[in-house]
Amino acid sequence: MKITACLWCLLATTPVMAQSVSEVSKVWVADNGDGTYKNPVLYADYSDPDVIRVEDDYYLVASSFDAVPGLPILHSKDLVNWRIIGHALLRQPPYDHFAVTQHGNGVWAPAIRYHNKEFYIYYPDPDFGIYMVKAKQITGPWSIPELVVAGKGLIDPCPLWDDNGHVYMVHAYAGSRAGIKSILIVKELNATGTKALDEGVLVFDGHDDQPTLEGPKIYKRSGYYYIFAPAGGVSTGWQLVLRSKNIYGPYESKTVMDQGHSPINGPHQGAWVQTPKGGDWFLHFQDQEAYGRVVHLQPMKWVNNWPVIGIDKDGDGKGEPVLSCRKPDVGSTYPLATPQESDEFNKSTLGLQWQWQANPAAGWAFPSAAHGSLRLFAAQQPDSARNLWEVPNVLLQKFPAPAFSATVKCRFKPRQEGDRMSMLVMGSDYAGLSLVKKADGIYLSRFSCKQADKGHPETVTVLEKITSTDIFFRVQVREGAVCQFSYSRDGQTFHDAGAPFTAVAGRWIGAKMGLCCTRNVKTNDAGWADVDWWRVDK
Repeated sequence: MKITACLWCLLATTPVMAQSVSEVSKVWVADNGDGTYKNPVLYADYSDPDVIRVEDDYYLVASSFDAVPGLPILHSKDLVNWRIIGHALLRQPPYDHFAVTQHGNGVWAPAIRYHNKEFYIYYPDPDFGIYMVKAKQITGPWSIPELVVAGKGLIDPCPLWDDNGHVYMVHAYAGSRAGIKSILIVKELNATGTKALDEGVLVFDGHDDQPTLEGPKIYKRSGYYYIFAPAGGVSTGWQLVLRSKNIYGPYESKTVMDQGHSPINGPHQGAWVQTPKGGDWFLHFQDQEAYGRVVHLQPMKWVNNWPVIGIDKDGDGKGEPVLSCRKPDVGSTYPLATPQESDEFNKSTLGLQWQWQANPAAGWAFPSAAHGSLRLFAAQQPDSARNLWEVPNVLLQKFPAPAFSATVKCRFKPRQEGDRMSMLVMGSDYAGLSLVKKADGIYLSRFSCKQADKGHPETVTVLEKITSTDIFFRVQVREGAVCQFSYSRDGQTFHDAGAPFTAVAGRWIGAKMGLCCTRNVKTNDAGWADVDWWRVDK
């Protein structure tokens, strides 16, 4: 599939439709309401967060891998209460490549900056190179991705517009593609930040003491260049900071935060941000396996021109993460806000929490404000697909809390034998409930798939024949990501469907939950499922 510049502009100007700000999560709110907050501030998989402040507003971007729309953008007024406001990547290039599932590939750790009244996001695709998109407004339209530097294994870019008029970019390498890792490179860019001018300079080698060095973010303060970069691995590492008076080094290094005696493993890469009153804060992620890479907010201070992140109990300049803290002093108090979860499908666009697991094709989904529902047409699954892991039209959102329930009300209108509508929890193992049209009627089934990423087939248990096409599906998630599926004909009495299923992570991401409607034959008029609502509750 080719996409022209004109079509891209049409996609990029699709209006951003957020749900009402008054819709606050029933399952996780970080703001304690008494001037303090609890971590994580985002109990959802916003991997590799980067954050900036523009005047009194904070904007966060995160990795999105193969999920589309990609590059989610969240907004906050106080660094604690966050809301999804858009995406910077409505289709992922190369477009044909990402029209099929590409688990673990695509958008890795991005960086967001604001320069000369424009927003810039640099993101790496480890198979193709480092891209840049920009916009005059944070909600877009965002430009077509421009390849700043091509190459395999170039990851985790971050630009710096220096006060000497030069533009630089620091990045790392992925060993899986490049055959090298644990090093940081600085390249000079052209004045517009669109092309690399050189092959780069190796400014730090972490092989001896800082293995798996990655995720650099570069800043300038008090005449020093600072590179914040985690080392030691996603689930077991620590936060390293480098400093030098010269962009190309030599750099001194210091570990400024590790797990210490806290329960926060990692803690992994993130971003330094400063409030208008001069308060310093650091956002980073913690790997929570099936729940993904959840985001924490840490207090930060400067001591002898070194940052200290978290709480430094023994005064050695190295902090550890806090579980709760006083909220940042931003000069005002703002309403509670949380990322979108439930969706009544009363708008003409999907809620911003939803993502496909490939570039979407026309005709997969039609939200209808007039009908207050989402119509999912049964898309023909690829002949090569061995299970739903390999089906592109799976519509998913992140787990929002350690424990919650998600209930969906839908109506199934199949046309061909083999038409299927499913609610599922997706990871490298997955499970769910489905309605399937057979020769003699519609059947309700419980399905599961172990090691779906290895191409293993589903195990299906038929529960009963369904005479009504209206049905309610529910998944109740308990701590430990233990999922119990159930169903109801009236929305009141729910019947458990099979044994509990323990969700597991996908490839570099947490488990997700969502919907899928497929067929296995070619037709000129597909069946569909109308989804009335999706509600997340306790």
